[in-house]
Amino acid sequence: MSHTTKEKSKLLARVRRLKGQMEAVERALEAEMPCGDILNLVASVRGAVNGLMGELIEDHIRMHVVDPGTETDSERAKGAADLIDVVRMYLK
Repeated sequence: MSHTTKEKSKLLARVRRLKGQMEAVERALEAEMPCGDILNLVASVRGAVNGLMGELIEDHIRMHVVDPGTETDSERAKGAADLIDVVRMYLK
């Protein structure tokens, strides 16, 4: 079973929130709202997409590369934990 299958409901909830945020951008454009307001909405969408991407990458590392919580080789566990931290920081 894939990690995306196990986390399916949580991931779909994130996607649905993203969909709602994109619909808010569409409504703002249609209503000709000020560009600053639209830019804030788009920045929110970007943050949400980065959050989803980060979660998917982290789960992928844990399931298909090395899970730092269960790895017995401390060097590999530290490397995986470091990689997860870098991905989180990069996507913020």
